[in-house]
Amino acid sequence: MNKPELLAPAGDFEKLQMAIEYGANAVYVGGKLFGLRANAKNFEINELQQAIEYAHNHHVKVYVTVNIFAHNKDFNGLEDYLITLKKIGADAIIVSDLGVFEIASKLKTEQRLEGLEIHISTQANVTNKHSALVYKKLGASRVILARELSFSEITEISNYTSDSTFSTEVFAHGAMCVAYSGRCLLSRYITGRDANQGDCTQPCRWKYHITEEKRPNDFHPIYEDERGTYIMNSKDLCMIEYIPELVASGVSSLKIEGRMKSAYYVAVTTRAYREAIDDYFASKSLYQSKKTYYLEELRKSSHREFFMGFYLGNTDFETSVTDIAYVNTYDFVGIVRDYDDEGAFALVEQRNKFSVGDEIEFMRAGFKQVITEIFDDKFNPLSSAPHAQQMLYIKVQQPVAKMEILRKKMQ
Repeated sequence: MNKPELLAPAGDFEKLQMAIEYGANAVYVGGKLFGLRANAKNFEINELQQAIEYAHNHHVKVYVTVNIFAHNKDFNGLEDYLITLKKIGADAIIVSDLGVFEIASKLKTEQRLEGLEIHISTQANVTNKHSALVYKKLGASRVILARELSFSEITEISNYTSDSTFSTEVFAHGAMCVAYSGRCLLSRYITGRDANQGDCTQPCRWKYHITEEKRPNDFHPIYEDERGTYIMNSKDLCMIEYIPELVASGVSSLKIEGRMKSAYYVAVTTRAYREAIDDYFASKSLYQSKKTYYLEELRKSSHREFFMGFYLGNTDFETSVTDIAYVNTYDFVGIVRDYDDEGAFALVEQRNKFSVGDEIEFMRAGFKQVITEIFDDKFNPLSSAPHAQQMLYIKVQQPVAKMEILRKKMQ
């Protein structure tokens, strides 16, 4: 069995650092152009170059999203952009539009994108082995399969197409969409912002009521729930309990959704899946014994209810939606930027308020302690850390590494 790549989201440079620090083999990022996450911070070309250099120095690959459904005007500058991505060292581009794919394939044939792989986005909606084979014949290196497939379908596609030149990738964790493979017109219809051009407002997560035409202020809930209506709010995909089945399906890459999620989310999910994959390949019994632990870790980041998507077969619509917007049980309170072994002080960049007397968990080091001392950067004592991104020193009971995450259980 081949160990699958763990592919993590990187909406900005800090998230990229977190993904790499906590175990990703590859990251996917977006530039300012041609991507389906226009509201993420994304990267300018010079920032992309720095991100790629940083990732490669850590032996991590970088895939760049070029996955809009392009209109005629969107092709202006596309060739130059793709050539630039090749020059700055991107490992692959992720495309969904056939026209964009054709331009990229032409440039590869002309040897102007040598070394840059083409990955077919899940937005292309590949649901069968014949479609996957067509993309392979046309020059793609990988297809990211539609999220509506079962294990048996994924296995059949992988067996039919995969070899040393072509692979399959699937989503293993993260937000799902009520639209088929994300092709949704709801955002554009309601707000004028087109999801298929990278500008989704996520109206499927909003609360809705029914009104009668002549009684515009008389609201009636569609679904009886005191918190509102969530008739299109999908649960979050979570496949950490199914690593053996994912591996057996023959896929080469397991993808975590979330370029617009927080750096803390990226760190938590990447670390949990890294540990689960490594444990499984080290010892199947070890992996089985830690399933509850993996889930507990994932629940410490912001999430909706978890479910298994379509992997186990067709999912009834009613079982795929939830009345829960987000569950948050822990606050991300800081990142360790340095450690003084002699004085046992950690230099921490604050992210959310914490105070003397709070119990803090050091996520990677795996220990908890009550905060007994806090100092500002001039070593003036403080009782709390209320200012965002303030640099602080705290007394720690054990050595901690840079990029260690501090979190606090919410009351």
